[in-house]
Amino acid sequence: MTDTIITVQGSYSTYYPAERATVTLSVHFESDSRDGAFNSATSSAVTVRESIVDMYDSQAGPITWWASDMVQVWSEKPWSNTGEQLPLVYHARINFSAKFSDFEALARWVEETAAIDGVTISHIAWDLTESRKTALTAEVRSRAVKDAVAKASVYAQSIGLGQVKAIALADPGMLGSEASGASELARARMSKAALMADGAGVSELSLKPEEIEVASVVDARFVAS
Repeated sequence: MTDTIITVQGSYSTYYPAERATVTLSVHFESDSRDGAFNSATSSAVTVRESIVDMYDSQAGPITWWASDMVQVWSEKPWSNTGEQLPLVYHARINFSAKFSDFEALARWVEETAAIDGVTISHIAWDLTESRKTALTAEVRSRAVKDAVAKASVYAQSIGLGQVKAIALADPGMLGSEASGASELARARMSKAALMADGAGVSELSLKPEEIEVASVVDARFVAS
């Protein structure tokens, strides 16, 4: 009896509570003078930087990593609604990123920092630690292969064949099938905080960590007889 080739795609995904949150913010000022914009931006940036440094510890947190850009200064000549060119306006901006391991400390810090003049919280990205991500990726890869074996076995049994034997395993599309997509993913869902500091303070902020999806997809080819 001729062997029957069965080609399937196995998949598996799991969700795990976020363990890290990376906040991105900017300090931005505009003025009719270069020095005015620069001095205002650097003044607020010093306050932000000091708050980050006070909380930074690469091992214990609550901030485990941070970075900031050099101050960027540029100018533009805006136009009025009537089509007239207005006087030159200078801008100064400094960007910050900080990774938190303590989400209660994160909520307090975001609320306090958003009240600093010129600060805008851009977004918060939730993620896993690298060690957890590596462990979960290995697990979902194994589960995806087992899912492929189970599918192929059902197909074989439905046509009266016996056990299946794997003859090829590959990332999606590499067996010449129609399947496509990434073989693994660790997707951090972003929670955006649109907090424009206006000098009036910000109401109490509650941040809910997102669950992170780790998934794997595998194409597999089996022989059944």
